[in-house]
Amino acid sequence: MKKKPREQEELKEEETNKPIEDKDYSHTPENSAGGDQSNPVYGNSGGATSAGEDSESMTADKVVADVRETTEKLAEMQDKYIRLSAEFDNYRKRTLREKMELSKYAAEELFLKIIPLMDDFDRALAHMGTSTDSAAIKDGLELIYNKFSDFLKQNGIKEIESMNSGFDVDLHEAVAKVPVEEEDKKGKVVDVVQKGYYIQDKVLRHSKVVVGE
Repeated sequence: MKKKPREQEELKEEETNKPIEDKDYSHTPENSAGGDQSNPVYGNSGGATSAGEDSESMTADKVVADVRETTEKLAEMQDKYIRLSAEFDNYRKRTLREKMELSKYAAEELFLKIIPLMDDFDRALAHMGTSTDSAAIKDGLELIYNKFSDFLKQNGIKEIESMNSGFDVDLHEAVAKVPVEEEDKKGKVVDVVQKGYYIQDKVLRHSKVVVGE
């Protein structure tokens, strides 16, 4: 039996106004795919924690290794310092001992050279006690004098030539002044009371002189 046009229209209106039923989209492919994408994130959280622990462990090992290396270097430096300090102390003591010995025996070589001159004086004095030849005694004394003068020159000591030279405060010490008639002798040394000497280029002893005025 065919429905009437009026009934057909009412049926269409009812179907049009019928509420849409809620559907469960929880198992749709889209949501399933979304669930699959979220699982790896939460599933890998344990792996990230493990990587962090490994990194912290490596850092701690490095700190321990650095501390050990620093400690070894410090111990090595302390050992070197102790050795160096001991060596310096030994060097200081040895140097001090050498200085003391040098100051004590510095003139040893000089005296060894002077002793033969004393032997000459001993022989001259012994000869003077038994000899009446004054000329021979004089020759012996001159021989000793010349020998001693050569000894001084060999050791860098020489006489300051002062006689008839101009008075020089750096070389001479005036002990007296005497009037002189000659104009060319005024301000000059007219007599040497005590000879002066150089040691190398330095004045060892000033000459004591008399100056004309």
